[in-house]
Amino acid sequence: MAPPPSSLETTGLSAATLAARRYGYGLKPGEAPAADVAALMLQLKRGSAAKPRFPRDGITGRRETIGRLLTVRAVEAKAALDGRPNPGLRRETQREAERFFIRDVLARIGQAVASENGFFERLASFWIDHFSVSARKAYEMRMIVPLFEAEAIRPNLAGSFTGLLRAAMLHPAMLIYLDPEQPGGPMPTALLRTGKGLNEALARELLELHTLGTGYTPDDVRGASLILAGLSLDSRSLEVAYQPPPAEPGTLALLGKTYGADGRSGSDHLNMLEDLAARPETARNICAKLVRHFIADQPPQEIVDQMVAAWSESGGNLTAVYRAMLEHPRAWSGETGKVIPPFDFVVSGLRAFEQKGDEFSTLAKAAELDDTAEASGTPAKGPALQQPAVARALTFQALSRLGQPVWQPPSPAGFPDDVEAWLSARQLSERLAWARLAARTLGRDLDPPTFLSATLADAARDRTRQVVAEAPTKVHGVAMVLASPEFNRR
Repeated sequence: MAPPPSSLETTGLSAATLAARRYGYGLKPGEAPAADVAALMLQLKRGSAAKPRFPRDGITGRRETIGRLLTVRAVEAKAALDGRPNPGLRRETQREAERFFIRDVLARIGQAVASENGFFERLASFWIDHFSVSARKAYEMRMIVPLFEAEAIRPNLAGSFTGLLRAAMLHPAMLIYLDPEQPGGPMPTALLRTGKGLNEALARELLELHTLGTGYTPDDVRGASLILAGLSLDSRSLEVAYQPPPAEPGTLALLGKTYGADGRSGSDHLNMLEDLAARPETARNICAKLVRHFIADQPPQEIVDQMVAAWSESGGNLTAVYRAMLEHPRAWSGETGKVIPPFDFVVSGLRAFEQKGDEFSTLAKAAELDDTAEASGTPAKGPALQQPAVARALTFQALSRLGQPVWQPPSPAGFPDDVEAWLSARQLSERLAWARLAARTLGRDLDPPTFLSATLADAARDRTRQVVAEAPTKVHGVAMVLASPEFNRR
């Protein structure tokens, strides 16, 4: 179903521009933007079939790498207990994990910059934030969180919500992140909690953040935690196992349903996840979050209702839910107001500069280089684009300064998704600083009015066109495009 012509004609904004800005990461030179619902759904299909650029050593390779590094850490920890500490070995494994993490972060940014499947990429960002885990929780999480997105989130975000929920909640990254007894350092041989600790934290976030949102009680949290009791994680293989403990009479009730009434089974936790995924409260909570992410801080109720109906009719098929959102007329209104978060801002900017198609690749290669020369006080030589300090300042360091570092949310609730969070004086100052650096580094030879048309097309206002045309220098004009209200809002 194509967007209703009337809603586009009244705003003067083309469907292609709106789709690129609202449902993707902006316009990119040489890339034909989606112009209707069918094209966006095709992006979803293509993205689901594509292999992500991270982890850089692949899923199998990453699991082998994690096993190797954790084995080294375990040996070092045992030697320390025996009075033979090797702090140098510990520091080296820490540095190696950090190097893997930086490469994966750059690959994650590059994935969004290069992909022609912007709608899929935006959904991946939405779901990795919905099922938030942080790479800073513990040493091994630097390597596990990229794996989490690659093997739990991306392959499941176009299927059933039940499948996505299972994959996310039972992944090692989630179990480590929500273990309150592990603030950091090496992982214990196995994680096993009964009623308190890991399972209580996991149960609370499962109900509040990942499914229902509201409407549960402390007794429900206790019931869910006891159902989850028995989950264990092997620290070497990262295999998750479930061995249900004996049931406590009358305590395994959740939202009016009793689990294990005839004896505990190895599928109690899976049955609970399936039941939670099917709850109407879950459907409404998830649908409202999707609309809030893509369309408006205050989700229009009629769009949410249409999505909830599709959820019910399809049994929680997420592809059907996304289509229901896109097919609502208000999904294509030209109303603006959503301030794009920092990740979207940086990615959209980098996409706009891909004039030759290899600008980001050059940045990423430079950002990975050791900064030996700069650390010794020797200035880096060569084009600014190829200097490590500049490359990092435009990529992962920029996102840290802007408040949205990759795979490092501030809490299990993820990053904020409203205008108040991203429209502060500090935020605007940091965005302007990034725009100036990007313009000097990537856009010094570009014609500002041409760059404006390529980047914003018919979304550019007359006032912005005038400011850009009258800019005293090319660098200033290009920076003004990136700092414009149109570029920073959906």
